Amino acid sequence: MAAAAAGAGSGPWAAQEKQFPPALLSFFIYNPRFGPREGQEENKILFYHPNEVEKNEKIRNVGLCEAIVQFTRTFSPSKPAKSLHTQKNRQFFNEPEENFWMVMSKDGKPVIEYQEEELLDKVYSSVLRQCYSMYKLFNGTFLKAMEDGGVKLLKERLEKFFHRYLQTLHLQSCDLLDIFGGISFFPLDKMTYLKIQSFINRMEESLNIVKYTAFLYNDQLIWSGLEQDDMRILYKYLTTSLFPRHIEPELAGRDSPIRAEMPGNLQHYGRFLTGPLNLNDPDAKCRFPKIFVNTDDTYEELHLIVYKAMSAAVCFMIDASVHPTLDFCRRLDSIVGPQLTVLASDICEQFNINKRMSGSEKEPQFKFIYFNHMNLAEKSTVHMRKTPSVSLTSVHPDLMKILGDINSDFTRVDEDEEIIVKAMSDYWVVGKKSDRRELYVILNQKNANLIEVNEEVKKLCATQFNNIFFLD
Repeated sequence: MAAAAAGAGSGPWAAQEKQFPPALLSFFIYNPRFGPREGQEENKILFYHPNEVEKNEKIRNVGLCEAIVQFTRTFSPSKPAKSLHTQKNRQFFNEPEENFWMVMSKDGKPVIEYQEEELLDKVYSSVLRQCYSMYKLFNGTFLKAMEDGGVKLLKERLEKFFHRYLQTLHLQSCDLLDIFGGISFFPLDKMTYLKIQSFINRMEESLNIVKYTAFLYNDQLIWSGLEQDDMRILYKYLTTSLFPRHIEPELAGRDSPIRAEMPGNLQHYGRFLTGPLNLNDPDAKCRFPKIFVNTDDTYEELHLIVYKAMSAAVCFMIDASVHPTLDFCRRLDSIVGPQLTVLASDICEQFNINKRMSGSEKEPQFKFIYFNHMNLAEKSTVHMRKTPSVSLTSVHPDLMKILGDINSDFTRVDEDEEIIVKAMSDYWVVGKKSDRRELYVILNQKNANLIEVNEEVKKLCATQFNNIFFLD
């Protein structure tokens, strides 16, 4: 495996930005049970993008997918087709609920020169599963829509959601991080963590209708009362959709420590990101988005209240049967606003102290991606920016490809293992898998040998991960 020298730019970690036009050819959802007889085929189709496609072609494409699924079922009854490659396109299949099939097809031209077929399949299959998770977060399951209002209601919900959501889908900027779908956690000292914990307890007590709370700082998660899978998709929505729409230019990233004698007297920076825009307007609408969680058992429908002060954001989730009034929103603003503002400033101060103590401002000799399958923790110093439309990495595409190859190897075996690859141009790539955690390290070291590389990675594990990798 050889990697070319890093591209243009200064230093070993020159930015590698890739922006491509979306390559989504079609996306459709069907249920074979809805049109079992000849002449009824159109009834199977619940959603089809692009809508302009002629009716017979839609029917033909859905029929072809049905045939592929049935055909592959004969070989593997419990695991039918996940993807199909032809010269013209690639199709990905997902059956998130019984008999409901989602199909996504993209053009077959390999636009991203560094990603292997196998890695691409994993990436796009993950994206397709995410499409369902995001739909379910805001609409509940397909089956629930059927119970509430039959096929008509389900079609309306699918149309309303996917018409907008598909416009945000940029397949070309998806990579290894989309397979993990992890959560970035904010590093905190114990004292500040306890302050946040106590703030959440006080808020849940004062606003007694709150069922669940989540707390984020700088787009990273600190605390969540939700189940892991629900938080994972809510986190994705907050960090890739809601927060980017509300970046306040004057405060972005510049929390200044504030000293207040009495939190009550403080001019605060709190505001609602969902719900009323202006609390002084007597006609302000207190409408909050609904989300659906725990859909496998208790099936809870909640209002999502997202409130932010400087870089700190708190999500309060309340039962959807309760309708928050303008008075409630004003009360929340007066209680949460001042305390969250002081807390945001404390976190900022503590973070700066920790940064100073950890010292070394100079660029390290390594970059890494870490993922923990147990708590979904994810950390990447390889990505400088990761948004739905841009994946800005600081390493050469060939090195990203090697990371993908190592990840594919890890997926094939359950045992812990370590893989070390010597790439061209002074780069070493190391992959470690241990106890459901994965670490990928890219080292830029001239004339290093295997033993030295191993030592460097050990040092990294000791400083960054408190020796959680014991593979020797």
